[in-house]
Amino acid sequence: MKIAVVGATGMVGEVMLQVLAERRFPVTELLPVASERSVGKEILFQGKTYKVISLADAVAAKPAIALFSAGGATSLEWAPKFAAAGTIVVDNSSAWRMDPGKKLVVPEINASEITADDKIIANPNCSTIQMVMALAPLHSRYGIKRVVVSTYQSITGTGVKAVRQLENEYEGVQGDMAYPYPIHRNALPHCDVFEENGYTKEEMKLVRETRKILNDDSIAVTSTAIRIPVVGGHSESVNLQFENDFEVEDIRRILNETPGVTVQDNPDTNTYPMPIYAQGKDDVFVGRIRRDHSQPNSLNMWIVADNLRKGAATNAVQVAEYLLANGLAK
Repeated sequence: MKIAVVGATGMVGEVMLQVLAERRFPVTELLPVASERSVGKEILFQGKTYKVISLADAVAAKPAIALFSAGGATSLEWAPKFAAAGTIVVDNSSAWRMDPGKKLVVPEINASEITADDKIIANPNCSTIQMVMALAPLHSRYGIKRVVVSTYQSITGTGVKAVRQLENEYEGVQGDMAYPYPIHRNALPHCDVFEENGYTKEEMKLVRETRKILNDDSIAVTSTAIRIPVVGGHSESVNLQFENDFEVEDIRRILNETPGVTVQDNPDTNTYPMPIYAQGKDDVFVGRIRRDHSQPNSLNMWIVADNLRKGAATNAVQVAEYLLANGLAK
C-alpha cells in the first residue's frame, strides 16, 4: 500500500513513521512529504532511505492514504487535492474537525461511522482523544450531563520550538521563545490563542470535539488548559456528573474492560497515572477514581496519555488500519 506522510520531518510526522513501523502497517511504498525547504532531505524508514518530496509530487503519485500533520493551512489547501486524486486523507490538524461533513474519529469509539464516501477524516485534538477514551464507555452506561476538565499539557504539543525553549531555559541559554513567558519552573494557563469568549482555542476544542465524537450536544463541557514543563504527555483532571448514580467499583470495571484504557488506581501503593510513565505508550491511563461528594452522581478522575502517540500519530494510524481492514482503502 502506497502511504504518504505529510509533515514527515515534524515532531508528529516522525512519530507517525515510528508507529507505522511498530504496528507493521503494510507500507509497500512510502512518500515522505514536507515543505519546499525540506524537499530532498533523506529520512530512514524500516532500514531504507527515502527522499522527502513536495506536496504536488505526492498528489500526483496518488497514494492510497495520506496521513497529514502539517498544520491547518496546509490541510485546508492540500487535503481536497489529495481527495480529488482518490487518496483518503487522515488529518491531524484542526482544519476539518468541526466541518459537519467530515467524520471526527477515535477508532475505539466511532470508526464504524466511516464510509466509502469519506475522503477526508479528521483526527481529534490530543487532549480530547485521551479524555473521550475514558468518557465514552461511561457515557454509554450512565449518561454524562456535565464535564469539568483542567488539562496539564506537555510542551511537545507545541512542537520542537517549545522543546528547545525548555531545554535552553534549563541550561540557562538565551534562545527563541515558543511561549510569551518562560516555561521552565512555570505553568502557563494559555494553550493556543484566546477566543472572544475568554477561553482559548484548545479549551473550546475540548468542548466542541467531545460533543461531536460522543454525538451528544446536550453534554455541558467547561475546560481550562494549562501548559506545564513536561515532555511525556498530557494530564487531565476530569470531573463528571452523570444522569444516573454509579458504584465506583463499576466505574473501574468498565474502564478496565475498555480497549486502549489502562486503569492505574491504588492509593495504598501510590499507583496513579503520570506522564513520565505514559511516554512512548499507546494506552490512555486513568486513576485517582473517586466519588465527588459535593454533587450528586459525580466522579473525579485523572487521565494521562502520550499526546504524540494516542493523542496524534497512533490514532491516525489506527484510522488507517480500519480503512485497510474494512476495504475502504486499497
